[in-house]
Amino acid sequence: MKSSADMITQDYLRNKLKLKNLEVRQSFSEKFPEVNKFLTDKGIDLGKIREHSAKIIGAGALTGTLLFAPPGTVKDLPSITEMISSVNNLKDSANDLPQKFLIDVLKGILPERARPLTGGEEKKLEQVFDKVIGVKAKANLEGEHLNTTYGYIGAEQHLARYPGDNIVNHPKIPTGDEGMAPGLGAWGYFANSRENLTSSLDETEKWYAVVQTLYLPDWNIRVRYLREWYKYRKVLIVNTNNGNAVVAAIADSGPAAWTGNWPTLLVKQT
Repeated sequence: MKSSADMITQDYLRNKLKLKNLEVRQSFSEKFPEVNKFLTDKGIDLGKIREHSAKIIGAGALTGTLLFAPPGTVKDLPSITEMISSVNNLKDSANDLPQKFLIDVLKGILPERARPLTGGEEKKLEQVFDKVIGVKAKANLEGEHLNTTYGYIGAEQHLARYPGDNIVNHPKIPTGDEGMAPGLGAWGYFANSRENLTSSLDETEKWYAVVQTLYLPDWNIRVRYLREWYKYRKVLIVNTNNGNAVVAAIADSGPAAWTGNWPTLLVKQT
């Protein structure tokens, strides 16, 4: 929201993908010897993929993930031949990875219009985010699931962190700053005084997200448990238009259904 320090950078993604190289290389060659031979004949040696730039590493890792997954859970996934072709085509587009590759894969998984995702679609997204972004995330965590994991998102206002807090004390967003919320977040103040505001709580407010806990089917029945379970729970938010992603903490509830907006909270972080 306010700071870029926690944004998932390309350097971070590249380093995480490198760690997957050996595992993917061995598994790929064992399960798909013919495809491995084809890639070798085309000059794409999986055994030397670390000598290529990050574009090949990202494509190889995600290709292996998609090939291993059982068929029928995702719509319009490319064929093996198309995936191999995409690896070749990506040689001249290093600057676009991993975000461009992530965007292309998401287009093959997500529906054209926002709706609740199926279990199969969510499982596929979990694999993609693990391999490309490097975040192990779950749509269903400890038996809890958001009312939706795919939708529209809006900009949020700064929240009061302690009694007497005001907009002057908050770092401003260069463009599109929404100002200060007139009321408190769903869990009240983050600290009971300015002196007790820890750096961790300060970062929680900087990178907070809103979820529609009020629309959970059993909210009224289990409100005491769910209120504590969702408080500051980490969520992974992925912008499906540009591939940017951020891990945020739940610190407010909403918005109302009539707004037509709800957070694009694709998965809960483990």
